[in-house]
Amino acid sequence: MTELGNRLKEARLAKNLSLDDLQSITKIQKRYLVGIEEGNYSSMPGNFYVRAFIKQYSEALQLDPDEIFETYKSEIPITLNEDLPEQLSRVKTRKTISEGNYKIFDALPKIVIGIFLIGAAGLLYYFLTHHTSSNPNQSISSGNEQVKFAKSAELEKANANTTDNSKKKDTATTNNPAAKQDTGNTQAVVPPPQNLAVVQSSGKNSSYELKNADKFVLKLVSKGKTWVNIKNGSGHSFFQGVLTATGASSQTVDLTKENQAVIVVGNAIDTDIYVNDQKLAYAIAPTSVVSQNVTIQFVPKNK
Repeated sequence: MTELGNRLKEARLAKNLSLDDLQSITKIQKRYLVGIEEGNYSSMPGNFYVRAFIKQYSEALQLDPDEIFETYKSEIPITLNEDLPEQLSRVKTRKTISEGNYKIFDALPKIVIGIFLIGAAGLLYYFLTHHTSSNPNQSISSGNEQVKFAKSAELEKANANTTDNSKKKDTATTNNPAAKQDTGNTQAVVPPPQNLAVVQSSGKNSSYELKNADKFVLKLVSKGKTWVNIKNGSGHSFFQGVLTATGASSQTVDLTKENQAVIVVGNAIDTDIYVNDQKLAYAIAPTSVVSQNVTIQFVPKNK
C-alpha cells in the first residue's frame, strides 16, 4: 500500500464511509477504489482514469485534489495526450450537437407565437375588408345607437348595484356597530415573493443571494445516497453525514439568524436543495461536477 493510498483510506474511515458508500457517491467501481487505496493501478483502463478517479475520490472526502497531486506526484502516473480514450471525443461531439438542438427548441415557442400573430392579423384584415357595411352613414348611426343603448344599460346596472351595496352596508353597520369606525383602506397588500438568484459560479463553487425573505430555512433531500455538510459563514457545521433515499433521506436546518450558509454536496446528482420550500437550481450541472460547494448569502427583508 502506498502513502497516497494510506492517506485516502484514513480520510474515508474518518468520515465513517465504506467502500460501498464511496462507490455510490463517486460512481466509481469498487474494484478501482480498492486499487487506488492499494496503489495497484494495473486494473484501470489507463493513466488518465487513474488521475480522474483519484481526483473524484479526494473531492468526495473534502480533500484538495491539487494538493494531493503535488504531494504524491511521484506515486501518481503522468497523463499523456494519447491516454485520452477515443470515447471522450465522441461524447464531446454528441454533447455539442445536443446543445445546438436545445437552442433550436428554445427558439421554437417564439417562432410559433410569431406565426400565430401573423395569422390573427391576416384574419382581422380579411374581416374588416369584407364585412364592412356598404353605407358608412348607416353603420355610424347604428353604431351610435348601440353605444347609447349599452351606456344606458350600464348606467342602470351601476345604479342598481350602488343601491344594493348601500343597503348591504347599512345592514352590516346596523348589525355590527364596530364597523362604523372602520374607515381605513381595506385593500390587502401582497408582499413580493422571495428572490433567490445566482451571483457567480466557477469550477465546483457557486454562490447565490437570498432577498425578500423573512426566514432562511434550508432543506436537503437525497434521491439516492450522498454525503453533505451544512455550515454557516464562520465554518460552524450544523449537520454533516450521509443521506440515503431508504434511510435518513432529508435534513432541515433553520438558518434565519445566519447571514451565510455553505452547503458541501458530495453527490449533487442525487441531492435536491430547498430554500424556504423553493427548489434551488444548480448553477453548475451536477452531471458535469458531482461534488459541489454551494454558498447562499442571506439578506433579511428589513435590510
